[in-house]
Amino acid sequence: MLAVLATGVLSCAVFSQQAQATAIQGNINLAGAVQFNTHSLLTAASVNTWFDAHGNAGFSSVTTGGTGDFAGIAAGTQATTAHSWMFNPSTATPGLWSVGGFTFDLLSSTIMAQTTTLLAISGTGIVSGNGLEPTSMEWMFTTQNAGGRNLTRFSFSANGVAVPDGGTTVMLLGAALGALGMARRFLMN
Repeated sequence: MLAVLATGVLSCAVFSQQAQATAIQGNINLAGAVQFNTHSLLTAASVNTWFDAHGNAGFSSVTTGGTGDFAGIAAGTQATTAHSWMFNPSTATPGLWSVGGFTFDLLSSTIMAQTTTLLAISGTGIVSGNGLEPTSMEWMFTTQNAGGRNLTRFSFSANGVAVPDGGTTVMLLGAALGALGMARRFLMN
């Protein structure tokens, strides 16, 4: 009986090991201004140029509220942004932004609302960097009240998506419960 128990424990230990890098966790918020391909939010299809809080083209600014792995990136830090971004139709954009050793590659986007006064876009992407596991992120881009101006303010937020552990935890729990059952049966005899 003891041999069966030892074999089960050893099997669980050998076959459940996985090389796991640490996933990126937390959220980050960026803001600044953008210049669209048109003066109306209703007809805009792409961002032609990004601007940080100080008006520098090609950048956006990190805002307060970063958490997890992004918490160490100070508010006001310049984030490098892609030259342009086509959101209608949805276009994957490698390197949509990078800051603090992290890079966000846009995979897809969906226009949630597009009127003359509001543009809200959500989607998914992969953030990587700093020796951590590339991690799926959900994100949201919003801007409002362009009013026909050439530049309009925007905000962007990305949040880490939880990834399941592949069943290892359930397998180990099952092995532990099986071992307890076997120990109980062994002790009753």
